[in-house]
Amino acid sequence: MRSSPSRLLAAGFRSVRGHARRLVLGVAAVLALVTMSTVPAAAYAPVGIVHTERVEAGPYTVTVGFSEWPLRAMQSLDFTFVPEGGIARKSGVLAIDGPGLDEDDRKAPLARHPRKLDVWGLDVKALPEAGRYDFTFDIDGHAGHGRGTLRDVPVLEQPGPPLALSWTVCAIPPAGMFAYLAVGWRRSKPAGKVAAIV
Repeated sequence: MRSSPSRLLAAGFRSVRGHARRLVLGVAAVLALVTMSTVPAAAYAPVGIVHTERVEAGPYTVTVGFSEWPLRAMQSLDFTFVPEGGIARKSGVLAIDGPGLDEDDRKAPLARHPRKLDVWGLDVKALPEAGRYDFTFDIDGHAGHGRGTLRDVPVLEQPGPPLALSWTVCAIPPAGMFAYLAVGWRRSKPAGKVAAIV
């Protein structure tokens, strides 16, 4: 039995409509994935500077910004280093001197702050111990070489309970779990059950 032209035409429209619907759904899914993949990049909080100090590094004036003030040991914060006139065509090295610093942490090239790309900076950096710290800048740029030091930046004791107490409290749940497993192991006597099976 032959299909009439009107039936063939209706079937063709249904097929086209089905393809169009799938195409629209596919485009919507791609747009949703693209939108979700860009959300984490935009989720980073901007760098908030609450205190600044100025350093004369030869011909360059550097504004040092801190996202927390007063500074406390073992507290992660952002540092920004902004030379007057911006960082274009400038390079430099930052040397930090203070108690408890590893040799790797004492000297590093000045690099862009990862969340504020128009300035140099350190992202979520923590200073290890209370005391006085010096930040020395060696900068090379269009005006030549300059060196300057921000001296005696005070760092207070770390906030919260002492580190040993924090570690002790954190160790209680795993220790309790291991004790529970050890008691269960002894009560079930797996060695005796294996011997009985063999």
